[in-house]
Amino acid sequence: MRTAYSVETVRNAERELMARLPEGALMQRAAAGLAAACAQVLARVAGRVYGSRVVLLVGSGDSGGDALYAGARLARRGAGVTAVLLAPDRAHGGGLTALRRAGGRVAEGGAAGSAEELIARADLVLDGIVGIGGSGGVRKEAVPLADAAARSRAAVVAVDLPSGVDADTGRVRGDVVRADLTVTFGTHKPGLLIDPAREYAGSVRLVDIGLPLPGEAAELEALQHPDVARLLPVPAGESDKYRRGVVGIAAGSARYPGAAVLAVAGALRGGAGAVRYVGPAGDAVIARFPETLVSDQGPKRAGRVQAWVVGPGAGDDAATVAQVLAAEVPVLIDADGLRLADADAVRARTAPTLMTPHAGEAAALLGVGREEVEAARLDSVRELAARYGATVLLKGSTTLVARAKGGPVRVNATGTSWLATAGSGDVLSGLAGSLLAAGLSAVDAGSVGAYLHGLAGRFAAEGAPAGAHDVAAAIPRAWRDVRGD
Repeated sequence: MRTAYSVETVRNAERELMARLPEGALMQRAAAGLAAACAQVLARVAGRVYGSRVVLLVGSGDSGGDALYAGARLARRGAGVTAVLLAPDRAHGGGLTALRRAGGRVAEGGAAGSAEELIARADLVLDGIVGIGGSGGVRKEAVPLADAAARSRAAVVAVDLPSGVDADTGRVRGDVVRADLTVTFGTHKPGLLIDPAREYAGSVRLVDIGLPLPGEAAELEALQHPDVARLLPVPAGESDKYRRGVVGIAAGSARYPGAAVLAVAGALRGGAGAVRYVGPAGDAVIARFPETLVSDQGPKRAGRVQAWVVGPGAGDDAATVAQVLAAEVPVLIDADGLRLADADAVRARTAPTLMTPHAGEAAALLGVGREEVEAARLDSVRELAARYGATVLLKGSTTLVARAKGGPVRVNATGTSWLATAGSGDVLSGLAGSLLAAGLSAVDAGSVGAYLHGLAGRFAAEGAPAGAHDVAAAIPRAWRDVRGD
């Protein structure tokens, strides 16, 4: 599992470690990993390190020092390294000395035109302008350099975090360096895993520098294949459909029967032993999936279920939503159900509740604009979870899952932009609801469901458009891929 920690926690861990190490040793560890990563990039873009051209964009903080020491290592391997100093009087003295001794050159950022020409000819630009303590975008004097790097043919490598993004929240509030690779030290920072900042980081490489990080202090968790494999429900020899769990789907309407079909499609592939459908789209569901247990008696008389999914395509059927919320089993609320659910009824529930809004639905629930949710996804998902006393899955290019009582937020990035298609969310709700019925907690059902759904989207699309039904059909392939079958 990948974890991400706040700037404060990282700083505290750095201070603790530096107290036990010789002066400068921690920065040398970071610089060694950074230089090794840069050398690999140069081998790819320039064919070799020797004779390549490297430009360092150096600010006044530790990231500038890391860049200078890494530049010195590259210069000793024969690269032509030039440091552009944005704050000459506050540049890291030891790093500057090391660079000069290795044969590197130094230019001051005041000569903007000259610096931009250097960047235009470079094979690699190393962004050490601002470290993890920065926010609010890069300063005015650095903007031309960031723009020049974006226009150039050079590979851009960020030191710890792309300059200008907020390390703790993933917010972007101004001009930002866009990296092809970010080399981060000790641990991931939340801004590397959450959009909109994540899209500026490119690929992310973690360099272990030995930070003593307390596991309980993590801000984010990102499941990997082995973590998901351990959570997947697998039937035992004595299992029957009821022991495996039965998920109820209360979805669809005369106007949106397809939502019911797609939610059932996701549920049938989610690990539960059976799917009960309740709603006006029974004929459409049974025609497509004859194994579904269809009822027109309403949720109260549907029969035994271990979890409910309510809301996809429900229109204005508030009565059904209210009946499902009154059930004493886990409930997943999606789509129209989010609009129709009474907030007090959600908060009063004692069984687990999983809400799955996209940014627009989350904005409506919070009473803010959609752009505010998209700019502050981590804050938004935490606020929703606290306000409703529920686990909340905020959909998006990086899906976030927040627990009702706080703690690390789960982040998932397995998806693809091809999942932005009608009905895709209905498939996810059925899939996650089935995992709830199979016995997973709300946070596990949400994060495992998002992980499988994202993989299925990749497999279904493979670089071409795919419909929601294709995504549902690809879930078994994603399941097998996670298990290594």
